[in-house]
This record gives sequence, structure tokens and C-alpha cells, in this order.
Amino acid sequence: MTIRAPYPHLLALALTACAGAASDTQTAQVPGIPDANSLSSAKDYTKAAYPIVLAHGLFGWRTILGTVDYWYKIQDDLSSSGAQVFATEVTAAQSAETRGEQLLAQIEQIVAQTGAAKVNLVGHSQGGLDARYVMGVRPDLIASLTTVASPHLGADFADFLLDNTTPGGFGRKVIDVLGDGLGSVIDLISGKDLSQPQDIVAALDTLSATGSMAFNRKFPAGLASTSCGATVASNGTIPLFSWAGSSTITNPLDPIDLLLAATSLVYSDANDGLVGRCSAHFGKVLRDDYTMNHLDEVNQLLGLTSIFETSPVAVFRAQANRLKVAGL
Repeated sequence: MTIRAPYPHLLALALTACAGAASDTQTAQVPGIPDANSLSSAKDYTKAAYPIVLAHGLFGWRTILGTVDYWYKIQDDLSSSGAQVFATEVTAAQSAETRGEQLLAQIEQIVAQTGAAKVNLVGHSQGGLDARYVMGVRPDLIASLTTVASPHLGADFADFLLDNTTPGGFGRKVIDVLGDGLGSVIDLISGKDLSQPQDIVAALDTLSATGSMAFNRKFPAGLASTSCGATVASNGTIPLFSWAGSSTITNPLDPIDLLLAATSLVYSDANDGLVGRCSAHFGKVLRDDYTMNHLDEVNQLLGLTSIFETSPVAVFRAQANRLKVAGL
């Protein structure tokens, strides 16, 4: 498998249908994030010492039909200001450990191709769990790990689906058929390796509260001892970071916002539609209350994010500069 430097969750068909819609980087200033205009001026602003590797979430991709990038405008922007960036792709619907092994193989290939000793790994949603798996089994390959709205303590919506269906029953079979089918379609139109089977139930188990507890026992680095408690900023040698949004309807032109507003109803705390605020805490929490929903965090749907919030592109750019300044 070849890792392509050109760049590449749940609603790939809607993304494709809306491929003509987009908005430019917003410049609203938020404490802790430099103004987007000032960030654009330096050609080496994001030139981190190690390559930046992006890991997508559940039902994610790198690029669909060569036109719809998961990391919309993010990889282009980081590259244009000095970073060496790779967007990886793993099976759309699978457990974190299965996807983590696939991610590890690609990181090993990136390291071999670039000559870099290690990488700065960034994971969105389940991609953050895949990344934690890689750090757990091959810490020597990781310079830093950043998670973006990853459900480290589980996602209530996954529990809702599992708790309201019976293994072997009609509802679970519907989830299985639809989830595996959607994963297969996404992998097909994004050009992934189709030899890897889809398993939406394994993915939901990973994202459930029970599955998260089991996963966290194996890979505890960066987590708090209690929900929303103080997190640890490194695993001893690897700096750890996280950020997340806690809003759902952020742009009236984005049709996905209404769906995320609906899924948010099963949560009891502030959330981005799929991940609760406290569940997203990992390492050094940079911020957990961006006016962003789960897709806004990767500048989707096609840049239709809040005009009153810093652009997600600027948030990624600031993190790349943070890594550069730290010598990473």
C-alpha cells in the first residue's frame, strides 16, 4: 500500500452531494489561538521537526472520488506553511485495535519513506483511539499525540444503539447491515483496501462505555482517574494534547447540523453531537468548548462552520506551530 502525501463520518453521500458548498477560513479571535491572518504570513509557521500524520474517525476516509477530503483544507494549509503532512486511511468501521494495527503499518511506511525517526500523530474521533493504540504498542514511533473530539470515555450514542438492540435481534441486524454497508461504500469510493472486513458492531463496542473501560485499562496514558478530572500532559516522554467542540447547530447552511442536534439528545453533558465534553479530555486539554460540532472539528461539511468561531483550519495550524516551538 502506498501512502500518498496528497490528502485524503458518517454521511459520505451527503458530503458528495454538497460538494459545491464551501466557506473560507474565518478570522474571529479566540483566547489561546493566534489570529488566523497572522498565522498565514509565515511560510515555516507549521514546520514541525517530525511529519504530522492525520488519522480519521469512524466512517472516515482520506479523499472521496478525489474531490472530498476528510481533513477539508487542513492538510493543504499545514503543507503550505511548512509542515510535512500525511493523511492515513483505515477500514471505515472496525474496532480501535484492528484499525490501530492498520494505522501502525502506515506510520511505519511513512517513517521509512521520509527518514524521520517518529511522527506527530493527530486523530479525530475514533482516530484518536486508533492513535492511542499505536502509541501503546510502538511509543518509539510517536513524537506527540493529539486527539480531536475522541471519545476516550465512550460515546453515549454508541451505548444508545447497543442498549436498544438485542444481539442477534432484528434491530442489531439492521445496524449491522446498514453500518457495514455504509463502511463498504465509503471504502470503495475512497479507494481503500477492500480486503479488510467491516464490523460496525465491533466499532460500537469500542466506542461504548464498557468497551472504553477495557481499552483504557490497556492504554491508560493521558487520561484522568475520574470523569472530567485532571489529565496528564504526557506519558512520561511523549507530549499529549486534545481539543474538542461542544456545540451542534453552528451554521444554518449545513444540513448535517440537524442530525448532530438529534444525536446530542442522548447525552447528559455538553457535547458536539457525538462526543461528550469530558469524554474528549486527554493529555493537555487545549480547549473543550469550541463552537464546533463533530464534523466542524475537521472543517466539514466542506467548510460550513460557525462564522463566530475560529476556523478549524486555524486551530490545526496553531497546534502545528505549538509542536514546532516544542521541537517536535
